[in-house]
Amino acid sequence: MSFDLTDEQRSFRDVLHSFVDDRVAPNAARYDREQIYPQDSFDACVEMELPSLGVPEAYGGAGADMVTQAIMAEELARGCASTSVTLLISKLGMLPVINFASEEIKQAYLPRIATGEIQASYCLSEADAGSDVASMRCRAVRDGDDYVLNGSKYWITNSGVSETYTVFAKTSPEAGARGISCFLVEKGWGVEFPKHEDKMGLRASPTGEVVFHNVRVPASHRIGEEGDGFKIAMHTLDRSRPTIGAQAVGIAQGAVDYAGQYMMGRKAFGAPISELQGLRFMLADMAIHTEAARALVYRACATIDEGDPDGTLGYLGASAKSFASDTAMSVTTDAVQLLGGYGFTKEFPVERFMRDAKITQIYEGTNQVQRVVVAKHLLK
Repeated sequence: MSFDLTDEQRSFRDVLHSFVDDRVAPNAARYDREQIYPQDSFDACVEMELPSLGVPEAYGGAGADMVTQAIMAEELARGCASTSVTLLISKLGMLPVINFASEEIKQAYLPRIATGEIQASYCLSEADAGSDVASMRCRAVRDGDDYVLNGSKYWITNSGVSETYTVFAKTSPEAGARGISCFLVEKGWGVEFPKHEDKMGLRASPTGEVVFHNVRVPASHRIGEEGDGFKIAMHTLDRSRPTIGAQAVGIAQGAVDYAGQYMMGRKAFGAPISELQGLRFMLADMAIHTEAARALVYRACATIDEGDPDGTLGYLGASAKSFASDTAMSVTTDAVQLLGGYGFTKEFPVERFMRDAKITQIYEGTNQVQRVVVAKHLLK
């Protein structure tokens, strides 16, 4: 296995690096402060055709490999984590469509996702059913050519913004995890959005409750067969978690970059603080752990590209996501420390990096759950 990027991937990274510095990072503080959707940044990403990366070429996308998609997630997160998750969420919402839906559904929605015309959300978690997916209460009852959907989902990224919602609901409640099915639901079919969360981080990315009151969903919009929902959900998360790791790497890299620049300009005891060995070692450790996290993320992504030949994707994805997000939390905390009192103020971006890093340890499976996955692989 090679850990070197191709020339095309290097060129893409360099172009995206400059793009983020020019079009995304300058908006990040304002969007975070005002808690508003990063529309200008998203529009700029659409101009760069970034929403197309995760969509197969047959449906108008670029069909980019997962390592390239990880580079996108990392570079966007380096400038604005909220913008990065805005791009990642549509891919998460569409992975069940790409891998399990009918040709009719693929043709209807994937080209519009690729152009950025619409966005998608992924509706799995509930108020009392986060990591314990099988305990969900959302119901879908067959009624002729439709299903009638009732229930609510919590912690849904892009709530109210997305046009489509990939929803997991119980069709056979007595069957536990085997009674879950998956549906593609359009916002205009009566979906409600009563509440948005006031969050610590990712404040420019709307997160909220999604409610279904007798929402009628055509049976043609069921993804896979009845009872396939749990399998679809786990298959999807295995292929999405590495890009959350990439987002965490980007946040960490942003903190390393800013802390290094600050150290060279800030003087104490008659010299730049970058001359103080204790601080130099802190920065070095931050960079070492970030680079290690990046390598693990790329390995997990490369495994997806290879079709998971050894059946290790669950283990590698969980490892990459948990290690990268723990690294992001540690690195951003140290970045705040390196800036001292300035790091504790909103005038400097490292406190935002620290707040944004925290959620990467929680969403798409907490890091404690990821360790359960890793241990299960080791002890099978």
